[in-house]
Amino acid sequence: MNESDFESGIEEQPERPSKSHFKRESHTLLEAAHQLVDLPDAKLQLVPMPDDLRDAVELGRKIHKHGGRKRQIKYIGKLLRSMDAEPILEALETVDSRAAAVTARHHLAERWRQRLLDEGDQAVSEFVETYPQVDRQHLRQLIRNTRAERKAEKPPRHSRELFRLVRDTIEKQT
Repeated sequence: MNESDFESGIEEQPERPSKSHFKRESHTLLEAAHQLVDLPDAKLQLVPMPDDLRDAVELGRKIHKHGGRKRQIKYIGKLLRSMDAEPILEALETVDSRAAAVTARHHLAERWRQRLLDEGDQAVSEFVETYPQVDRQHLRQLIRNTRAERKAEKPPRHSRELFRLVRDTIEKQT
């Protein structure tokens, strides 16, 4: 029996995942358990999960002692390891991406408001060009009122109205 006969007789076994792979996966699921416990009620309802996991998460939200909460989160991570956690991870990612999109729109609206106040007509023209559905006259009136408000050191009522107009205009476009 030569060496080639020996090699052909052995079936190749699939490579099993490394210990590091299991640790990374476990860490990811533990982070997901933290997120589940910290999510607000409305967002938690968007995450599909079995009843035993939902009960464990609800209990984890009620525990406020550090040691007990940590143990409960580890238990939730253990439950996640014992099931197909992919739909739960995808739902958490979707919830996070929605929050990031809302924050990005908020920052964009704030930048536009600041530009409208600082740059004047040029910024107004650019804004109207980018968002043609905006009421140009109302926009200019709010800018004038906000500037007068700041000069007189009054509360920022018109500034808030300007922000709402800009934010709502951006949201209608997207």
